[in-house]
Amino acid sequence: MEYITEKNRIYLVKDGKEVAEVTFPERDGVYVINHTYVDDQLRGQGIAAELVRRAVEEIEHRGGQYKATCSYAQLWLARNRGCELTSPLSCPIQ
Repeated sequence: MEYITEKNRIYLVKDGKEVAEVTFPERDGVYVINHTYVDDQLRGQGIAAELVRRAVEEIEHRGGQYKATCSYAQLWLARNRGCELTSPLSCPIQ
């Protein structure tokens, strides 16, 4: 399996097929983690968590700020980056 990073997306390829992804378009200077997908056959293996972790690290590497509208990413940020599960999600400035 291979993780591939594009401008606003990271995806996972297995046997030549795209099987998982996270997207994080930039809006008004903030990257919005808005979609996480993992193929049914690969769920429960920590792939979604790895995708979100990689997205956050990529955004931080770019010096950007982030928030999440994807419910999975919101939970990950609350557990791993001290964000508050409020509406809208409240994250410390990165």
